[in-house]
Amino acid sequence: MKAQQVKNAVIVPVGSKGGFYPKQLPRGGDRDAIQAEAIRAYKTFLSGLLDITDNIDADNRVVPPPSVVVHDGEDPYLVVAADKGTATFSDIANGVAEDYGFWLGDAFASGGSVGYDHKVMGITARGAWEAVKRHFREMGKDIQTEPFTVVGVGDMSGDVFGNGMLLSKQTRLLAAFDHRHIFLDPNPDAASSWEERDRMFKLPRSSWDDYDRSKISAGGGVFPRSLKSIPLSSEVRAMLEIKAEAVSPAELITAILKSKAELLYLGGIGTYVKARGESNADAGDKANDAVRVNGADLRVKVVGEGANLGLTQAGRIEFAAAGGHINTDAIDNSAGVDSSDHEVNIKILTGLLERGGELDRPSRNTLLASMTDDVAQHVLEHNYDQTLALTLLESDAVSEVDSHVRYMVDLETRGRLDRKVEGLPSNTTLLERGAAGKGLTRPELAVLLAYGKLDLFDDIVASDAPDDPWFEKTLRGYFPKGLDRYADPMQKHRLKREIIATVVGNQMVNMCGPTFPTRLRAAAGCDVDALVTGFTAAREILGIDALWDQVSALDNHASAAGQTGLYKAVAYALRSLTFWLARRAFRDKASVRTLVENYGPAVAELRDLTPAALSAFEQKVVAKRVKTYVADGAPEALAQAVASLQPLTIAADLVDLANASSWTVKDVARLYHQTGAAFGFDRLRGAAGSFVGGDAFERLAVRRLIEDLLSEQTAITQAVLKFSANAQAGEDELSAKAAVTSWAALRIDRVRAAKRTVEDIENAGGGWTFAKLTIANAALRELASAA
Repeated sequence: MKAQQVKNAVIVPVGSKGGFYPKQLPRGGDRDAIQAEAIRAYKTFLSGLLDITDNIDADNRVVPPPSVVVHDGEDPYLVVAADKGTATFSDIANGVAEDYGFWLGDAFASGGSVGYDHKVMGITARGAWEAVKRHFREMGKDIQTEPFTVVGVGDMSGDVFGNGMLLSKQTRLLAAFDHRHIFLDPNPDAASSWEERDRMFKLPRSSWDDYDRSKISAGGGVFPRSLKSIPLSSEVRAMLEIKAEAVSPAELITAILKSKAELLYLGGIGTYVKARGESNADAGDKANDAVRVNGADLRVKVVGEGANLGLTQAGRIEFAAAGGHINTDAIDNSAGVDSSDHEVNIKILTGLLERGGELDRPSRNTLLASMTDDVAQHVLEHNYDQTLALTLLESDAVSEVDSHVRYMVDLETRGRLDRKVEGLPSNTTLLERGAAGKGLTRPELAVLLAYGKLDLFDDIVASDAPDDPWFEKTLRGYFPKGLDRYADPMQKHRLKREIIATVVGNQMVNMCGPTFPTRLRAAAGCDVDALVTGFTAAREILGIDALWDQVSALDNHASAAGQTGLYKAVAYALRSLTFWLARRAFRDKASVRTLVENYGPAVAELRDLTPAALSAFEQKVVAKRVKTYVADGAPEALAQAVASLQPLTIAADLVDLANASSWTVKDVARLYHQTGAAFGFDRLRGAAGSFVGGDAFERLAVRRLIEDLLSEQTAITQAVLKFSANAQAGEDELSAKAAVTSWAALRIDRVRAAKRTVEDIENAGGGWTFAKLTIANAALRELASAA
């Protein structure tokens, strides 16, 4: 259920885990008799659910179930998915729904005979593979073109393991086991072993015993787990670093789990890794007590969790703390449930079309099948984006310790989080880690990421934000292109607002982090409507999506650290402009389109002027960034575009200044930057921006100080604007400089005092401290106030 809670972050509904227990299976009955009774029990279970679930009639009215006393609000949304025998059991469930006249029809249970078959699509494994590829990519290895070694749990007949072990032809599978056999191949040939695994996967049923022994390297073999002892060849002993010539199956499996392969890929049932401080009972999987190992004992570099519960959360954290690369099962294998959610939402839309006579059932079925690849692509993008979000969070884990502590306390206070249940550290533990230069591990950040999305989703749905017409294209973008022609009926989708909230919430938290929404609302003094409006407008105005995609295109071409640096620079600019626009959205009750139209054209003009219109100091900063990005593998044009983003985030102030005068925004920009150069605002902001250290409150104080500096620079620029009756004063750098000098000459004493304060601090040496920044800011504030 904990895993499901995290997966809920990428889907529209709140998924739960449940089950049914057939208590009256026929004693001594054959397989068919047992299955018939199990199906009867399943139908009884589903009937019990539908008997107390609201329905929707032909007039789109919610109808409560008959003979039921209703205490709660309207809630007709209920979908199910059987974890085993999905295709067969989904059809059974949909038959029950049809008998009840339930409004969802065959969207009630996804993955049936007319749905998206997870095994055929290989979607769960492909999603997990996105995570595996990222782990290796960030270590400098491309596993689609370079050979790598794997040990795994599962066999080739399984969906997740079978599909997973065919996703790279460079896979060298050294060893694997399921509940029946242990497979050993000490020195596999990547090409021929891939072909053999592919042959087995295509069999109607298979086990490791079907593996062609002639394809196994010297010393390998397939051994039943029923053997009391398994003889080991010299090759296997070398591979697993075992001295004994024979071991029990349990000892061999333990050795496989502790092996030095590069990847441990989990695609089968069982919990195989716990933490040192946990007992086997804590793992809750008695069947594997004899083979389980500790996270600290794993020697692989990467763990890919195609299956649920392969490790305990404490086991993951222990492995990650020791330098291992791992997310969580809920992050790695979310593609299955995500695919089901897309299927349900597509069928809700096609149901509308069928009832309206725009589509008949055979045409709908053809349409569904034609969109399979597009649905898969949508889902895999979520896996790519979520694992990237974790990388960005991990890169800031130490500096964000205070923020993470405060966010968890906030969630707890509101009854949204139980740290013990989620395995998250106490405040004291996390602060001690921070003092030691460590933060939350990747598995812990995965939990926080999900909670950030779930919390934001609830706030967005409760707000008016999804009703902004701008998000009509967000809704269209959620669905495959094959449904574009139904854009109008799409707007009547029953879950329209929830889909929009899910998409926007995921984008915001993936790019800006789980603590961003709460922090920005507090800093900007705005509500969630203004936050969503400001964020969406900022993305559009700065062209964030195009830049983000260009950075993603550098996979395996630029260094991982360089790529992360580019993403963080783009996200920083997005957060900055969101702050300024959210304030205006809240103040003016502006829509996304209003903000885009008011500020977008000006930003486009300013982009053409950047970095030329900046002060000399800021031009050097941009040039230095460009040089760093290019050295890390970014193309020159992308490096220039990303390096020039941050100066554009003050565009809102420049537009407001231009609107209040007869000046163009370009001329205002030149004047603004020359004002910054003349009084040292640019240097001070640079010093404050690079300020490191102190606790969260000190960093907040620095951010507020930067806001003060921007406001003061704007105030002085406005004064110079009013002073310079000639609107040509900002036509070029020289005239802008002259206008500032003329204004300053009439206030020589105040200007000299402010400049002297800044220069004295700079000449004193010893670097900038918060105290020095505060004194310099006070001097400039006096000048701005007088202006």
